Parts: sequence; structure tokens; C-alpha cells
Amino acid sequence: MSEMVPVDADAVLWSAPADERAGRPLLVLLHGYGSDERDLFGLAPFLPAEFVVAAVRAPLSPPFPTPGWSWYPIEGLDAPGGDAVTTAARSLIDWLDAATPAEGTVGLLGFSQGAAVALQALRLQPDRFAFVVNLAGYVDSGALPTDEHLAEVRPPVFWGRGARDEVIPAARVEHTIQWLPDHVELSGRVYAGLTHSVSQEELDDVRAFLEKQLAAQRP
Repeated sequence: MSEMVPVDADAVLWSAPADERAGRPLLVLLHGYGSDERDLFGLAPFLPAEFVVAAVRAPLSPPFPTPGWSWYPIEGLDAPGGDAVTTAARSLIDWLDAATPAEGTVGLLGFSQGAAVALQALRLQPDRFAFVVNLAGYVDSGALPTDEHLAEVRPPVFWGRGARDEVIPAARVEHTIQWLPDHVELSGRVYAGLTHSVSQEELDDVRAFLEKQLAAQRP
């Protein structure tokens, strides 16, 4: 198992102060490789206001001269993630254990490498997370002992990706296409003309998905 580096709790950006978070659903944002917590936090005004949004900084520094932070080391995305993806997901879960109450709705939204970590966290604790939004990400190819339970729970997952995304290797996309429908309640879309990024059209679809999740949680 790769060495676990903890998430920096002081670097997390919150959309609401601590005294305004109780009883509200939490949406955790996980940025991509070479970015930081400020990247996806810029989406917060476009997401349903009912959520408390927390943007987390990945714990590792990628090799020079790559800027920002990474969830796990990579030498090109063709390299297998394996234990490193699981280790990153466990770091995220450890931060959640310390920063949030045991009860309450928690959803994850990740981009690229952050989406891989979000899906891995869902696989590790299928009952913990209400949903995942996977933007331009993929499912790690290694099997986990909790995958069978995930397939029983079948939490909702939105997967959005660009038709012109040349960053994620085709083999990883193909594995994700095959794997996700067998384990989750999958929805999503492939966006014509979109590269390895997020469009307004995709963001509109994400908001609709999140609104649907909120409605499902209401009594």
C-alpha cells in the first residue's frame, strides 16, 4: 500500500462557516492533477445553494515543473493507479471522518484524477456517499472487496466527458463504460466538441443531477 499523506484540513475552502453547516447536505469537490482547491470552488455559485460546498486540496506535490497538487503520482495516465488511488481515497475519508458528523448526506464531485478518487471512495464505502459526479474521470481497474456491496446499493453516479478528451486513455474510458453500469445507477452524457474540461452545458446537467439528488433526500 502506498504511504498515506493526510489532507490539509486548513487548506479546505468552505462555502459556509462552521456554524451554518449543521443539517445541510455536503458536496465535496476534488480537483484534478496539477490544480488546487480554488479551481472547482469557482463552480460553487452555479451549484444548488442548499449544499454546503467543501473544496479539498490534494495532498501531494507533482514533480517539478508541474504546478499545483495531485491525489496520487502518475507517469502518464496509462500507468496503473492501483494502491495509490485507494490510498488517496482513504486520505479523503480520513479527513471526512474528522471534519464532518457521522450522519448527514455527503456527495462527491471530482474532475479527472479527483473523479477517480471520488469513485474509489464510493467503492470503499458504498453506504457513506449519497452520490458521485464524475467529470472527465475514470474507474480504477483494480478490484476491491467492497465492489459486490456497491453493486447491491447502486448509488447514483453522473458521468460527463468530452468527445474530444485526449487526456484520459481510451482503455480507461472503455473500462469505465463497462464497469459503472454494473455497479451504480448511471446517468450522464458525452459532450460533442468538448476536450478535457467542463462546459456550461455540462454544468447545467450537473446542476439538474444535484437537484434530483436533493429532492430524493427530502422527506
